This record gives sequence, C-alpha cells and structure tokens, in this order.
Amino acid sequence: MCRCGGDHIWCADAAEHLNVERVVLTVTTTGAAGLFDSFGRVHEDLRVSLTDKCNLRCTYCMPAEGLAWLPKDELLTDDEMVRVIAVAVGLGIRDVRFTGGEPLLRPGLIDIVTRVGQLNPRPQMSVTTNGLGLAKLAPALASAGLDRVNVSLDTVNGETFASLTRRDRFDDVIEGMAAAAAAGLVPVKVNSVLMRGVNDHEAPALLEFCLAHGYQLRIIEQMPLDAQHGWDRSTMVTADEVLVSLRDAGFEIEESPAAQRGSQPAEEFLVGGYTDALGRPATVGIIASVTRPFCGACDRVRLTADGQVRNCLFARDEDDLRAALRSGVDDATLSEIFRRSIGAKLPGHGINDVGFLQPPRPMSAIGG
Repeated sequence: MCRCGGDHIWCADAAEHLNVERVVLTVTTTGAAGLFDSFGRVHEDLRVSLTDKCNLRCTYCMPAEGLAWLPKDELLTDDEMVRVIAVAVGLGIRDVRFTGGEPLLRPGLIDIVTRVGQLNPRPQMSVTTNGLGLAKLAPALASAGLDRVNVSLDTVNGETFASLTRRDRFDDVIEGMAAAAAAGLVPVKVNSVLMRGVNDHEAPALLEFCLAHGYQLRIIEQMPLDAQHGWDRSTMVTADEVLVSLRDAGFEIEESPAAQRGSQPAEEFLVGGYTDALGRPATVGIIASVTRPFCGACDRVRLTADGQVRNCLFARDEDDLRAALRSGVDDATLSEIFRRSIGAKLPGHGINDVGFLQPPRPMSAIGG
C-alpha cells in the first residue's frame, strides 16, 4: 500500500511505488491489449466530461442557484485531455462521447475534437449537449470531425421546458437540433427524462416530434444522480409505463426490442409506419437503468473534467489521472491506471440493492 494510505497503482507522494499484487492481477485479467474487467466485459466506450459547468438548472439535476464549480486549475487542460484520450484509444477505446456539465461551454472543444479525430485508429466521436449554442457551433463541430450529437430535451412544451430547466431557452434548443441535422451530425438523438406529475404524459408528443424531424428518441428512466440527493423511485416513470403510453396513443410499437442491443444502453423498439433520417425503419429507445439494468454488457468508462477515472456511472471510488499526468509519468503508467480502474469494476450499479448509496458527485460533475 502506498504511503498515501490508499490501495493505488500510483500516488502523488510515491510515484515509484506500484502495488505489485494489483498490477499482476490486472495484467493477467486484461492481457496486453484491451480494457477487460474481472467479469470479462470489454470496455470500448469512453465518456469524457469537458466541464462541470452548465447553463441550465434542470430541477432533477441541480439546485436553482447552481453548484460550486471546479476551480480552473483542477480541470484537465486541452493537452492533458487529448493525451488521456489517446492513451485510452491505445487500450481499445473506439467511441468517445464528450459530455459535461454542458460540453459546449468548454472553450477548447473544437480543438479537442479536431485532435482526437486525428488519432489512429480514429474513434467515433459524439457530444451530449443541452443544445444551447449548438446552432452556432454545429458547423464547426462537423468540420472538426464530430460524427453526431445527443441533445437533452424533456418536453416539447415551451412553458414546461422553462419550468424544468429554470431557463426560457426552448427555441434555442430546437434551433440547435435543426442546425446539427443540417450540418450532418446525424442521427440526432434526443434524450428525454420523464417525471411523474411533471412531464410523464409527454412520451407520445416527444416521439411524434422526433419522427417528424427525423430524430431518434431515447427515453431515460430518472436515476439517482441529482446534486440534492432527493431521488425518489416513486416519481420515476418506468420503461413499461412509457411503452404503454406510446401504444395507448396509437403508435405501433413492437412487443420486444428490434435486435440484441449488445453493450448499448438503449433497447430499441420499432415504430411501425415510420422511417428515420437515414431511411431506415424508425425506432424509439428506452434506457431503463433502474428497472431493466444492463450492467452485464456495460462497456463504458468515464473521465471526469478534473481527471478522475470512473469505471461506473454510480461508482463511489475514482482513480486519479490528473495527479499522475502532472507528475510527469509516461503513457504506460497512465495505461496501468486505466487498467486498474477497470479491473476493480463491480458486476452492477446496485441501485436496487437495499444498501445502495448514491455517488457523492452529481451527474453534472461525473459526465453522462
């Protein structure tokens, strides 16, 4: 154990001290290439939080006054961010999703996308955004090499949007989505969270909106990741309820998912009589992290804006890459930190366990 008191591969006080037992175990389970955990899951999807800041104040995410943002000197620089992503790509990462907070607030976003797009092999790149500012940035993002966008939109009603987000910016989001589609950042995926008594009736309207514009709807069960730690299961609209409401509204939704989703979080259901922007049969996706956990096929690892590796969205532990970076370690050491983190991944998030504890950090600080 390093003298910092933690069971780490690396620590700031003793960079030369490696926990040999953990390293040998990790190398044995992962092999020379690829990010495997002890349950055989292969990790190819990296979610990169570029900032913890956001220009909305969604009621299920953060308080009206916002949060104490991370100090600038604690955030990874653009160079550090690109270096870490390059190391991850070398370990088998094939998809990079830029998240936040709100990633469009990161001043160096275009440069980061450009540089990541120059890696070999080149990963697929996407952004999850609230859509504010997307109308302005979509062309530049497309030119930089971004492949597509996910836009968060929980309602098609402007008044409900203002109430949910505490900002009157509905039209800006709609404009941003249209700009993304026009720039070729397709398919545009729409992420929606339904809450009982707030917008629980809007699944049909959201689907109708997405079908009309060629977007792909993803309805997400509300998860315990709010800054207030006030999540209440009884207010969560379940996947089964969503499917019932869509069918009751007259949509022909198939009874079972269109295909095996593999490691993808969304179960996709065909919507009869419609096609998407690419001319394929239209689908609606349901991400049911709570009632239909898909942990057994999870291939995601997360990097926070301040340089911490998280092997699960709900992890309560993190592995520090920032301190390692700033001590001058080589890429091999960074790779071992990634491997160590993935090697310690639990079989599931545990939301449905009696002893489940919400992670200390909220979604805005973790990255989606």
